[in-house]
Amino acid sequence: MQNTNTAKKKKLPERKCLGCGESKPKAELARVVRAPDGSVSLDLTGKKSGRGAYVCRDVECLKRCRRAKRIEHSLEVEIPDVVWDALEKELAGNE
Repeated sequence: MQNTNTAKKKKLPERKCLGCGESKPKAELARVVRAPDGSVSLDLTGKKSGRGAYVCRDVECLKRCRRAKRIEHSLEVEIPDVVWDALEKELAGNE
């Protein structure tokens, strides 16, 4: 007979923000994804296919990543200024 009080708790996946370096639950972070065709976009659902990098849903963390080129390094792609501006605008609209 199993004790119901000791039921296993589901472990939430965590990811580290490239801006501030804090580990947070995956659902609290925004994912920047490099699609197989090489395009870079913001993936708030976490379901787009491609290589992803995580950042807090905070424009300041995204700006830190931009200055240090952390997302570019992680995704192994150069991100044009137009795409950075679009990412910032999209993230600011979803705060």
